[in-house]
Amino acid sequence: GYGAGLRPAGGYTAVKVPVFSFAKLHQVDTSLGPEMKSTGEVLGVDESYAGALYKGFVAAGIRIPKSGTILATLADKDKAEAIPLLREFVRLGFKIVATSGTAAVLARAGVPAGQVYKIGEGGPHILELIADDRIDMIINTFTKGRHQERDGFKIRRAAVEQNIPCLTSLDTAWAILEVLRNGQGNGNLELVPLQEYARKKGYDDAVSV
Repeated sequence: GYGAGLRPAGGYTAVKVPVFSFAKLHQVDTSLGPEMKSTGEVLGVDESYAGALYKGFVAAGIRIPKSGTILATLADKDKAEAIPLLREFVRLGFKIVATSGTAAVLARAGVPAGQVYKIGEGGPHILELIADDRIDMIINTFTKGRHQERDGFKIRRAAVEQNIPCLTSLDTAWAILEVLRNGQGNGNLELVPLQEYARKKGYDDAVSV
């Protein structure tokens, strides 16, 4: 029923979110590479991008906190880009804690952030804070390698085991910020059948059940 050529933009957005089984795979890094495949996927559909994204996250089992403490451990190449991102999270009421290098960059930019110890530098250190349920979300971008002895690997594994969202891409962090800005994290999801989306745009003949 669609015919040839490009269809006009619809009145909704669809976001596909992959689902992984990292919690069941011990000692496996949660970072993705070309050799990794998802164990499933879900689809979030809404009239807004933020709404579709939030539905996709929820269906994939990703818990997005509306408030709390964000741990930021960033590679040097990502620190400048992360400044406006973390500033916006602070404006939404989040508290930021960061390792020494990231905390220093944020301080110079006027973004309030508490400093936390790296693993083995003192206490309580990052893993202890995660284990004590004092961290609600983690933004951790890659530095060098993905070996098990590196702090980043240990942080990501601890996040999986504590069911804490751990974002390894600033693009994803910006997307979650957009979700929270638009009030999508309040748990009130409007579930609409695909047929209703099609009917709204006059595509009744193109969708059948």
